[in-house]
Amino acid sequence: MTRVKSSSILRVTLIALAVASWAVPENGTAQSLSRPVQRQNRVREIAPNSGGLQVPRPATFREARDRGLLVNAWLNGRGPYTFAIDTGAGATLVSQRLVLEAGLPVRAGRRTLLGGLSGFGSISDREATIHQIALGERENLLPSESRAVIAPSLPAGLDGILDPTQAYHPLGYSIDLPRRRIEAFDPHINPLSTAQQPPGGTVVRWAREAGTKRPFVRLADGRLALVDTGSGFGFAVSEPRMAAVSKSHAGVRDLSGATIHSRRVAPTEVTIGSLVLRGLPTDVLSGTEKGAPTILGRDALYPFRITFDPLKWLIEFAPMVEDSR
Repeated sequence: MTRVKSSSILRVTLIALAVASWAVPENGTAQSLSRPVQRQNRVREIAPNSGGLQVPRPATFREARDRGLLVNAWLNGRGPYTFAIDTGAGATLVSQRLVLEAGLPVRAGRRTLLGGLSGFGSISDREATIHQIALGERENLLPSESRAVIAPSLPAGLDGILDPTQAYHPLGYSIDLPRRRIEAFDPHINPLSTAQQPPGGTVVRWAREAGTKRPFVRLADGRLALVDTGSGFGFAVSEPRMAAVSKSHAGVRDLSGATIHSRRVAPTEVTIGSLVLRGLPTDVLSGTEKGAPTILGRDALYPFRITFDPLKWLIEFAPMVEDSR
């Protein structure tokens, strides 16, 4: 049975105090933001790959704290629908309403547990076939047909959850958080390499858990952390005995409807490859299932353009600065 564990986009704020938990402390920025750094010869050009497959144009997204990185999507020419870009989801999800409205073909699929960090969830055994997905513009088609798990319920205002690793296959992609855009590249033509480290950033191995392609990276202390653009947390751990001063408490719900509690604590230092993140916004989670992953959420990832190479199985963190205009 496949398990979909979208760890945060699928969360809805329960109380007003949650607003405080999203705020980044004054000293909570990553070290790499201390100076502007320009990418050098790392921008991937839009070009056909070796098989003649066209790379789609970049698409812009917007951020909603309680729903994640939102992008306009067209399915089989119909839309636009609102999808959230979630690298931690493990599968693309669509609502039952969207399936009916867009007339998506439905078939029996693998039994999939739809849940979150709480460990609770519902079972779906139905999949929808999406012959065409377009992002940003109706004509901006992604490279291949996709299958999406039909979710019985999604947070209000969302028509679906987009797993970009699945949706862009076999292409790689980057998520530029400061500039709010997602962009594809052909890894056969322009691959990542550990021998080409970006200034102020790093290229590290893309670790995976059995049965999924969710992107994990190994930290210097040996822990694996999920790179999760669906999460509004910073560096999130399920370790209640951390010695830190609580700054706020928040109650949020995962996809199963179960409540996860978080509190923003004193910033910590985390090392990923050659990249040292000092003063990293940190959250301690309670109400999570045993073995819940350590998370690098948007508050930790914000300074970066994160690039995912599914051919070499590498991930690049490159510090970016916002456009002055």
